Amino acid sequence: MDYIFNKLILLPGIIVGLCFHEAAHAAMSNALGDPTPKQQGRLTINPLAHIDIIGFICLILFGFGWGKPVMIDPRYYKHRRRDEFLVSIAGVSVNLMIAVILSFAAKMASSAYFASGSSLLGILHLILVYAVMINLVLMIFNLIPVPPLDGFGIITQIFKLDEKPWYVKLYNYGTPILMILIVFNITDYIISPLVSFFMGLLGL
Repeated sequence: MDYIFNKLILLPGIIVGLCFHEAAHAAMSNALGDPTPKQQGRLTINPLAHIDIIGFICLILFGFGWGKPVMIDPRYYKHRRRDEFLVSIAGVSVNLMIAVILSFAAKMASSAYFASGSSLLGILHLILVYAVMINLVLMIFNLIPVPPLDGFGIITQIFKLDEKPWYVKLYNYGTPILMILIVFNITDYIISPLVSFFMGLLGL
């Protein structure tokens, strides 16, 4: 029962983190003139539009996962390199904003819990703390500069990596490289200390 309870209190944070992350990519691309996300029904925070069931289960069980990637068409952008950078950074920026906002809510719930002793407020506090943590994990994980993560898209536009002769080959091998990093816990060495740092910075 403890295992089930611990997984259940993760769900709100996972759903919010994934849906807002993908919706942010869609909204930014749409704002920059690309109708593709709107045509595919991605301009919403409805979980049905964004959650990949396998990625969702992996995130619950193993601590990493993914949503349905937002399809974009950069041909619509007026300033392609700048606009692709903005689309890439939109998801992680929203995860950070959510983490900051929910950290205040978590501290309020904690104060109310200690004042009242209500078990419901205690559970709410846990849900909010986990939601902050999950959004930080999503932000940091997606900033790892390995394709197809956002971090690789960001450095691609900054350093014009797509003009390099090895770019396509590296991109094609990106997913196997990422899986190796995950399987051997290399990503954990990156994510855990940074999550701890930001949690401390947010006072949680």
